[in-house]
Amino acid sequence: QVQLVESGGGLVQPGGSLRLSCAASGILISIYAMDWYRQAPGKQRELVAAITTGGSTNYVDSVKGRFTISRDNAKNAVYLQMNSLKLDDTAVYYCHAIFGLEEFWGQGTQVTVSS
Repeated sequence: QVQLVESGGGLVQPGGSLRLSCAASGILISIYAMDWYRQAPGKQRELVAAITTGGSTNYVDSVKGRFTISRDNAKNAVYLQMNSLKLDDTAVYYCHAIFGLEEFWGQGTQVTVSS
């Protein structure tokens, strides 16, 4: 059974930092492109950050320079370091793995940025 389990979400003040983790089981993420998506209330789910099997990264413009995606294939995990958090970063953050037509989602972790 494949599981992607996110952790590290929580409540943080504007300007603060959080580090999200995604632990995978049932698959070896080394062959998967890994992404972080987020969905804010009343909005569509959006791709926030992506990392290829080779380590190339891509980010949505709104988080460039603030968020960093990384992967540790030995630990079968992917991370999202979020700095300088803004109110608009409030959302449920989802881990996503994709390999061809095969994809898996985590259950999400809530990130709330509030003063």
